[in-house]
Amino acid sequence: MPEILIVDDEKVIRETLKDILEYEKFKIEEAADGIQAVEKIKKKKYDVVLCDIKMPKMDGIEVLEKSMTINPDVPFIMISGHGTVENAMEATRKGAFAFISKPPDLNQLLLHIRNAIDRTDLVQETKALKRKISKTHDIIGESKSIVDIRETIDKVAETEARILITGKNGTGKELVARWIHEKSNRSNGALVEVNCAAIPSELIESELFGHEKGSFTSAHKQRIGKFEQANDGTLFLDEIGDMSLSAQAKVLRALQEKVIVRVGGEKHITVNPRVIAATNKDLLKEIEKGNFREDLYHRISVIVMRVPSLNERDDDISLLAERFITEICQEHGLPSKSFLDEALEELKKITWTGNVRELHNAVERMAILCDKEITAEDVRHYGKPIPKHDISKELDIRQFKKMEEFKDQAEMIFLKEKLKLYNWDIEKTSNEIGISVKNTNNLIDKYNIQKN
Repeated sequence: MPEILIVDDEKVIRETLKDILEYEKFKIEEAADGIQAVEKIKKKKYDVVLCDIKMPKMDGIEVLEKSMTINPDVPFIMISGHGTVENAMEATRKGAFAFISKPPDLNQLLLHIRNAIDRTDLVQETKALKRKISKTHDIIGESKSIVDIRETIDKVAETEARILITGKNGTGKELVARWIHEKSNRSNGALVEVNCAAIPSELIESELFGHEKGSFTSAHKQRIGKFEQANDGTLFLDEIGDMSLSAQAKVLRALQEKVIVRVGGEKHITVNPRVIAATNKDLLKEIEKGNFREDLYHRISVIVMRVPSLNERDDDISLLAERFITEICQEHGLPSKSFLDEALEELKKITWTGNVRELHNAVERMAILCDKEITAEDVRHYGKPIPKHDISKELDIRQFKKMEEFKDQAEMIFLKEKLKLYNWDIEKTSNEIGISVKNTNNLIDKYNIQKN
């Protein structure tokens, strides 16, 4: 049943409209002034708001303006006993859906209400379609920890609170950030992602704040940074624990003052992104070590959400595996495949150090290589990407005279295997082994590692 909020300081008008609209099968709430109306709009989504313009304490235009910052999708129908072209134009300019004069023509009012509800439905359908096109996947699972995460997303998404998402690599921190954005009042804006671990420290400030032409050797043209790109949208700072202290100081200032300065520039630029951060590190320990600013931690952690590892919620493994096998077969144009119960039980026995990401990779491998029904033996054979081998044969200590030579050989073998594991995706490999892309490329050159 559509719910309508009637905002008018005249009790008789509120009651008259309520009687008429309840007869038309609408659910009605009332607000006697603008302040009360704004408080109600903060707590609940209404399908339509009928709002008088001239009221004490806070007039209808101000209520409209404040409501647009809380939830811009709620249609406002403005009602005025002093209806003028100027009032109508101002209300429309501020975002009102329609404007009618007192006493309202009831047929016209009902028509506007139904049109407004139709528009709200269309907006929701459009958002759902956007999610489908952008492939924002569902957060799959019925374990208590995952149910809690979904409930928390519903509570915090429509606020402007800054959120810190913690959890190990591959647990789905980015997915949580995407759903917060999708369900927020900023969903029509951009979701701009920055992987702080993948960007060399000397370039992170340019990435975040942009730079002016000629500000450094390779700055051949002006660049707009991520803070500006995310203006009126959401800025997702992934692996913020890897950000340099100098960049942290500038991020803190940008959050405090909502102002940035491009590298090599002097102009102060106002920015207004909502910031969501994520990390696989314990930032409180990083603060103790002097690697992370305590004042920045408090700025980004109004709400802290921890995403559990896959082995902490092993009851969800079956749900995830069955969803993944269906999606992967569709994406690759493969015939439908399914897991036998014995195979699902075998999946639960594996220690998933790479979490959901590793499980997805394993399921993709089995979708490609296994028969229609995937067995427990298939899981044991294909569940882990690297066949076990005796690494001591490659690291025979008798061939090394110095410790440094032995360490280099071990480092080379480790990096070579990780590059194979992640199909030579340099950025993904760097994220997983905990070093920068620049350092990974340096090691590849140092050891002359070739892609087979």
